[in-house]
Amino acid sequence: MQAVRYSRQREAIKNYLLSTTLHPTAEMVYNNIKEELPNISLGTVYRNLNFLACHNEAIRLNCGDGYVHFDGCTYPHNHFFCRQCKSLSDIEMDSIQHIDKIANAGFDGIIEGHNVIFYGICHNCLKNSI
Repeated sequence: MQAVRYSRQREAIKNYLLSTTLHPTAEMVYNNIKEELPNISLGTVYRNLNFLACHNEAIRLNCGDGYVHFDGCTYPHNHFFCRQCKSLSDIEMDSIQHIDKIANAGFDGIIEGHNVIFYGICHNCLKNSI
């Protein structure tokens, strides 16, 4: 197996993902990283985000808003997407890891994991609509 070369850009992107809970898009990452690395291109950001996701160092999330979001927190957890303000956040709840076993019981293959995104209206949007 070929060794992965160190990349200053990849390290900066990974550190940014670990420092935020916003679940940024590639464009958001680019806008934040270019302050630190002014010569970085959007293409480099996309390539490195996909590299991190393929190597389990980030999670790629598609919640139906037309954007791919990224999360530096790779431990199993669930997300909430607000249909009104389009925010994506972690949701604190008891583990539902047991659904992998339930799904595998009726599946002729191997379930390796799951990704859950709950949809609805967030607290702030509900509060502002009253």
